[in-house]
Amino acid sequence: MRGLEGIPVTVEADVANGLPHVAIVGMTDRAIQEARERVRAAVRNSGFDFPQRRVTVNLAPAEVPKEGTGFDLAIALAVLRAAGRRLSTRGVAFLGELSLDGRLRPIAGVLPMARCLVAHGVKRLVVAAGNAAEAALVDGLAVYGVEDLHSLVDHLEGEAQLQVAVRSSLPANQGDSGVDLADVRGQAQAKRCLEIAAAGGHNVLMTGPPGSGKTMLAQAFGSLLPDLRWDDALEVAAVYSLRGAFSERADVPLRPPFRAPHHTVSRAGLVGGGSGLAMPGEISLAHRGVLFLDELYEFPRGHLEALRQPLEERAVTVVRARGAVRYPSNFVLLAAANPCPCGHLGDSTGCRCSPRQLAEYATRLSGPIKDRIDVVVSVPRVADRELFDAPAEAPGGEVRARVDAARARQHARASQLNARLSGKAALASCRLAPSTRRILGRSGERLRLSARAYFRVLRVARTIADLAGDDRVGDGAIEEALRYRSEAAT
Repeated sequence: MRGLEGIPVTVEADVANGLPHVAIVGMTDRAIQEARERVRAAVRNSGFDFPQRRVTVNLAPAEVPKEGTGFDLAIALAVLRAAGRRLSTRGVAFLGELSLDGRLRPIAGVLPMARCLVAHGVKRLVVAAGNAAEAALVDGLAVYGVEDLHSLVDHLEGEAQLQVAVRSSLPANQGDSGVDLADVRGQAQAKRCLEIAAAGGHNVLMTGPPGSGKTMLAQAFGSLLPDLRWDDALEVAAVYSLRGAFSERADVPLRPPFRAPHHTVSRAGLVGGGSGLAMPGEISLAHRGVLFLDELYEFPRGHLEALRQPLEERAVTVVRARGAVRYPSNFVLLAAANPCPCGHLGDSTGCRCSPRQLAEYATRLSGPIKDRIDVVVSVPRVADRELFDAPAEAPGGEVRARVDAARARQHARASQLNARLSGKAALASCRLAPSTRRILGRSGERLRLSARAYFRVLRVARTIADLAGDDRVGDGAIEEALRYRSEAAT
């Protein structure tokens, strides 16, 4: 695998006269070299004879680096066939790690591998029984889950028949069992901003003192997002499969992912990395969903600067010594932060920070990152009367219905969310009147907006108009979008 793209590998074996020896060639890593001992023991313990001659195994194409234990099964079958067993392997792909007693162990990354094999014309795939349900998610592929090498050889020689794995049925709509937006008391302005963000896919920063409800609002945000389409859900599951975390998505595959890494996460853990070929990070695991960064200012500045490219391009390219890989990272950034180190700036409790501490705290978030945040909203301390005496809030289902309606308008108009529109498309879709354009121009000069910020204001205003059911962006939508931008400027 190279990111979510893959290269099929053909395993060849040759048995020749000479002293007993197994050589595996084809630019392999240590795990594949150790397959010599695993395969030899698995073949013998499965009741077959391992050739006591010189065995050469080639993994083609030879110039492509290969790693992992998933080649064990194919190597064992190639050796058995070269030794004279009549195995019907034509048109079949094999993935699996062998234990010493011949049982098959599941491997990571089977789902994206299966998708790539289908794209290359493969119709049948044999995997470990533990990977069968995962591989069966791919359409157009007959998947066989195998417990051990002996039963597979019987199948390939026609003495037994393995059953094709069947994809389990999935519900069309799966609700959230987490926090509902109505569970959060007060904070009407923050709820409005989350509704806009969910409708248009905009990035949001919530600032406020500790205990004001920022984290709870973030947890409720996921319930406002609609279910993923099947193709999108499969793409998300493929990223998790590569990371070896497929089980985290198996129960609710149609819900958008919600990732909330701690601020002590490493840079490789956030954007992707590791030894050898880079693995996907948290921003890729949040693909098609939400990346929640709580205590934003506590993240190292270098980590936040690494988000610049993914926030613009909706993908991340990670370069390592063994090659460059590109992972999707189309997510909504939802962040929360205290207004100052002590957390009480502008609060009735009173701030205890020195001017130097405030200045240093403000520099932790650079201008380019602030410029990529569409909506900034203050989340103040909730008054007692709002906590205990306020009337019941509208359930999150009502907000989600408005979000669904707004998204339907966006897809009918441009086949994508407003946050993904190009600058030209955003301007054309707003259809601004001359007076509205003047309001935007004057406010932009006062707030010293960059060109990027201008178009982000337009995208947010377009979403506000969609929520209201308006075809044209009016003065009210522009003014509301500018208010959220002015919060960012301050």
